[in-house]
Parts: sequence; structure tokens; C-alpha cells
Amino acid sequence: MKAKLVLVGGGLANSLIAYRILGQEPEFPLLVIERDPGLGGNHTWSFHNSDLTSDQLEWLQPLVVRSWPRHELRFPDLDRVMEGGYNSITSDRLHEVVGGVLGDRMLLDSDVEEVAPTSIRLRGGETIETRAVIDGRGDPGGNHLEVGYQKFVGLFVSLDNDHGLDAPILMDATVQQRDGYRFIYTLPFSDRDLLIEDTYYSNGPRIDRAELRRSIESYAVTQGWRIAEVTGEEFGVLPIVYGGDIDAYWEAGSPGVARSGMRGAFFQPTTGYSLPDAVALADLVAANRELDGAALFELTRDRSMDHWRRTGYYRLLNRMLFCAAEPDQRYRIFERFYGLSDPLIRRFYAGRLKWTDKVRVLTGKPPVPVLRALRCLINRPGVAGRSTMDASGGPR
Repeated sequence: MKAKLVLVGGGLANSLIAYRILGQEPEFPLLVIERDPGLGGNHTWSFHNSDLTSDQLEWLQPLVVRSWPRHELRFPDLDRVMEGGYNSITSDRLHEVVGGVLGDRMLLDSDVEEVAPTSIRLRGGETIETRAVIDGRGDPGGNHLEVGYQKFVGLFVSLDNDHGLDAPILMDATVQQRDGYRFIYTLPFSDRDLLIEDTYYSNGPRIDRAELRRSIESYAVTQGWRIAEVTGEEFGVLPIVYGGDIDAYWEAGSPGVARSGMRGAFFQPTTGYSLPDAVALADLVAANRELDGAALFELTRDRSMDHWRRTGYYRLLNRMLFCAAEPDQRYRIFERFYGLSDPLIRRFYAGRLKWTDKVRVLTGKPPVPVLRALRCLINRPGVAGRSTMDASGGPR
């Protein structure tokens, strides 16, 4: 059966598009093409219940490996527990569930050389004709986004002893600050199994995986956790966007082809969380799955442009983070933010801030020098770089 829709790249966004379409129309003819042996790469994606609608939470539930009713935050002058569901999806579960639904409608270990609105060509020369194509293969290149970086190494570990956690620690910023804002992110999957990530908001993308592994092992010692075995590792360098040319970003790569995920700039600029936008795009594409390539391109591009306009405030905050704050003092911005009300923080995560929230975030005693902040808002930072992204991991 000829595919009506070809999804190039089997990452989170395209996998969710396929899963959502087939959940509504199980026999819909589509094809997912992925260069690696499995869907999703080597990732852990997490999200808050408040990021999604009740319908979205319901259709996504089979992919969730663990949920918690609350999470913790730790700073030098602030310890806080926030109520509200928090959930994680692993690439193994994504491949198991979505791959099971796809069956023979996925093509793994396959490189795509050329992409057009209604066809693709594989590296071996085979051409696949279709009605529409969505390209979800990450950064299209061209350096059109101005970015800082969220970079991390995470270790999945099994312990000799119980860790004692009953909720994730989203940020432990009591650790030594270096290379920008640093924190440890910890997910307790069972009484003795953890994901521990050493994470940085940095000006540069360089990451020393061996050094960060050692830092994670040292952190475990300080927490009284005895690592018996390292069962897995993930890493990533994600964009924290503070400016750029979204029109030029969309002109880079394959012209006229619909996009998803990072390739379409569908992510929360400040947190790097991509799952809520991927879920929303999956709903949108599923509802318009009969569109041809040109119409699907317009649909996804318009969605991306609207997302860019709606997230301008977040890019402004990012500019202040990377320009106005001294790197080793950036934690103060987050510490102050997490002293605000629970509802405001949830709306921030979900990208649904009210105008009063935006004012509240910026008022009060600023954690950065006022004149430097004003200069930063007027001028380009010039401290980080143009986009050079490696999405080898996707934690948020």
C-alpha cells in the first residue's frame, strides 16, 4: 500500500504524529523512516500534567514509564516541593509502543539523501513517492538562531542502597557553579534506580562527557548513594534561543517541506522542553492528515511562526540570562523565579503566561545588575553563539 504520509526521522515529534494518527485511524497508510536501529534515539522526555490537556494526557499515557505527584527544587537559599503530576517517557518505551503500532510501516537503519514535499530518496537511490512528507531530522543548519546552550550528561544507575527519594529533583543548584548555571536533575524510577543528570546553561556547546560522568559519581557519594552499576547514559546539547531569524531558519534545508520537532523550532525556548509542543503538533497533523505536501508545509510553517511570536517573552528572559547575569550567578535568577507562586510557575512551564505573570516575573529586586539588564534588552547579547545543536539527548 502506498503511503499517503512519509515521516522522515523517527524522533519524538514524528513518532508522536504517527502514533496519534494511527490511534484515530489504525489503517492509515504512513511510513516512518529512521536512520538508527530504533525510534527515539537515546532520550528521556519529561513533562508536567499542567503542560497538556486531559485528552492529551489520556492518549499519551501508554508511553509514560513513571509518574510522580510532586517534584523538588533545591537552591542555596530555597528548598521547595511543588505539587502536581510529573511524568517521564524513555526512548525504549517510545520504540516499544509506537513501533508496535507501526509494525511494517517503519523503515529503520535507513538514511534519507533528499527530501521533497511529495517524495524522498534513500541513500541507496530508491525513491518513495507520497502525498506529503514531514521532515523531523533536527536542526536544518544555516546558523539562523541566536542561542545559548543547555547541555547535560545523564547516567542511569542502580544502587546498593535505597536512595530515599519519593519525587524527582528537577534542579539541585546547591552544587558548585561552573560553566554557567549548573544543577543536578534526578529521576527516581524505583527505590534503587535513578537517572542523574549534570546540567548546564552555558555560553558554549562544548561538553566533556568523561568529566561530567565523574561529577555525577561524586554527587552520588555526597547524597549517600552507592552506585552498584551504571546501566545507561544519555547526553545532549539543546538550544536556549534568545533571538534569530525564523523566516531564514525555515528557508534553510529542504524548501517547501513540512517540519516537526527541532527542525520546525517547536520547543519551549527557556526550559528546552519539547514534548508539549510535539504533542500539540501531533494533534494538529492528525486532524489534517489528508492534506497534500504543500498544504501540510503551510500548516506546520504557520504553526511555527505563531509559536515564535507567542514565545517572544521567553527569548527576552533568555537574553537577560545570558547577557545580564555573571555566569556563576545565573542560579540567582532561577532561585528567585522558583520563589513565585505555584500557578504562575505552572503557566510558565506550559507557555500560557498571563500579562500579569510577565510583569510579576520582572518586578521586585532584580537578581542581575539593572543597567546591564537594560543594555541587554536593547542590544544583542553577543555572548553565546549561533545554533549548533546536538539533540543526542532530550531530557525535558
